[in-house]
Amino acid sequence: MFTGASETLRLSGIDEDINTGGRYDAVRPRVLAIDRAAGADEIRRLLASPDYVVNSVAAVTETGSLVLASGSGSQLPANAGGAAHAVWVVGAQKVVPDLGTALRRVEEHALPLEDARAREVYGSPSAVNRLLVLNAEPRPGRGTVLLLRVAVGH
Repeated sequence: MFTGASETLRLSGIDEDINTGGRYDAVRPRVLAIDRAAGADEIRRLLASPDYVVNSVAAVTETGSLVLASGSGSQLPANAGGAAHAVWVVGAQKVVPDLGTALRRVEEHALPLEDARAREVYGSPSAVNRLLVLNAEPRPGRGTVLLLRVAVGH
């Protein structure tokens, strides 16, 4: 099970439960234990095609499109279809009327918050280098959106 980098997952406790609780076969601890240079291909494969991906999104439109933004793109393949199952946990504040508003939310709200986090954690800025827009799920039963009634995350 792979959890994407998400304030929603962190603040809700989901990230900690999955990655440190010992109840799940969590990908993140396995990836962190691999040497980045020698194991780059193994890391890429682990992140791209887990059995489950649990993540959040930057925005969801009223028509149901999910928008994910990423600096590196490492979590996008699993969300796009590489994972057998996907669960997206979305705070109510992320619901927007349309795709244009979703893209503005990415640039004006999500990016500044992620940039501040990246500078603190990594010492370097973040950027929206990759965008993923999911308009529909062609494999019935693969994806689940948990829309939280409260604002959780950014």
